[in-house]
Amino acid sequence: MSVYYRPILRHDPIRPEGALTLGGGWCWFDRVELLERGGPGRVVPASELPEEMRARLCAPRPEIAGLRFDAPRLMGILNVTPDSFSDGGLHFDPSDALAHARQMRDEGAEIIDIGGESTRPGASEVPVAEEIQRTAPVIEAIRAEMDLPISIDTRKAPVAEAAHAAGADLVNDVAGFTFDPALAPYCGAAGLPVCVMHAQGTPDIMQKDPRYDDVALDVYDYLAERIAALEAAGVPRAAILTDPGIGFGKTQAHNLTLLRNLSLFHGLGCAILLGVSRKRFIGEIGGTGEGAERMPGSVAVALAGVAQGVQVLRVHDVGAHRAALALWRASTGMG
Repeated sequence: MSVYYRPILRHDPIRPEGALTLGGGWCWFDRVELLERGGPGRVVPASELPEEMRARLCAPRPEIAGLRFDAPRLMGILNVTPDSFSDGGLHFDPSDALAHARQMRDEGAEIIDIGGESTRPGASEVPVAEEIQRTAPVIEAIRAEMDLPISIDTRKAPVAEAAHAAGADLVNDVAGFTFDPALAPYCGAAGLPVCVMHAQGTPDIMQKDPRYDDVALDVYDYLAERIAALEAAGVPRAAILTDPGIGFGKTQAHNLTLLRNLSLFHGLGCAILLGVSRKRFIGEIGGTGEGAERMPGSVAVALAGVAQGVQVLRVHDVGAHRAALALWRASTGMG
């Protein structure tokens, strides 16, 4: 039976002798929770970690698409769609998209994630040609004006290829590179880093009664399998970000369980991306409405992720998250 290791993370500036640094970042740990399916977890000293898992947890995460992971990084969301769940239509016009990219850069975004197909619950697939038409010209315009890394949020190889030709540096696939079998080999051949996300089902059906045996361990196993598949396709582990896929085929209870167990995913040996910005469960728990009204709750969940060592935050409200991170770092002694 598989054993899973969840480091119990802290970021206090006073740390005991022998504590281990997580991934070359700002968190440390001296205890881990051992998890097995069907049984309770138990806490043991970090000194009991197997050498391979210790190495995965402690090795500094390599730079990806110009991002270093010694501090939390902000990925700004730019949806060039008419129907995304919180900002659909706001940046559909290319001039509006470029203006928003400038705004996010000025507010502190360190990478911009551009998507031309809504993956909100219930969304339908967008034809490839239309998705390219929405994204490639915007990427080209941003690349002509700024050096900021650009991510293409797509499930499709032709869209990724057009985006890369226009200047994109990373492929972010919410389908975990399972939707289009040509996408992973293309990324491997092109030398593109990737973000692999977990989702249960496609956007049109994913919120219809999602079920798991153990959501944290099921998502961990899925991501481990997808990382292995990406490595086989020529994408090295050092070029892979992972995303547990909050809100993608998950109930509120599933989302909260994943958030409480985010540190588990460091055992995959990759930097973690967390995308919770403005999602429905934030409004439900926080008692707020749609879109920008969910910003305070989004910041709160993002900071909870940072306390668990999450390296990349995918956000709509870049300025608010930048300010919150600055205050979190100052108040915790992180500088």
